[in-house]
Amino acid sequence: MRLLLAALLVAAPATARETIGVYRSWGAFRDAAPARCYAIARPVAAGGRSGGWASVASWPARGLRSSLHVRLSRERDRSAPVTLTVGERRFELAANGLDAWAADAPSDRAIAAALRSGRSMSVEAVGAGGRPFADVYLLAGAATAIDAAALGCVR
Repeated sequence: MRLLLAALLVAAPATARETIGVYRSWGAFRDAAPARCYAIARPVAAGGRSGGWASVASWPARGLRSSLHVRLSRERDRSAPVTLTVGERRFELAANGLDAWAADAPSDRAIAAALRSGRSMSVEAVGAGGRPFADVYLLAGAATAIDAAALGCVR
C-alpha cells in the first residue's frame, strides 16, 4: 500500500503536496496551489491494466466539498455510459475519454454517503475497442480519508 501511495506522490513536486494521512487503501493529501484537499486510492482491479484512481476532493476556492473524480484505467467509448456502483446503489457519471465525475452536487453528496457505508465500489464502462471493463476499489479507510481531507482544508 505504501508503494501505491508513494507512486501517487511522484506526480507532483514534494513541496506542493502534504500528506495528511494514510488510511488502509486510501490516502489523504493537501495541495497548496491550487488549494485543495483530497482522499485518493488506486483500484485493486483495473480492467486488466494498471492505472486509474478515484478521489474525493474539497476545493475551498471553487466551493466544492466531497467532489468525486475518477480517472479510468483505460480510454472509454465516448458513446457508452460510465456507472459507479457501491453495494446496491448505482450512479451514472458524467465523463469524457478518461475522466468521470458526479453530474452535480446532490450526486456528489449521495456518492460520498454511499462510499462511507460500502465495502467496495466499481466503475464500469466500455473501452474504446468495444470491450466492457470495470475498475474496482476497496473502501476500507475511505470514510476516514474523506473526513481527514475535508478537515485538512478547513482553516
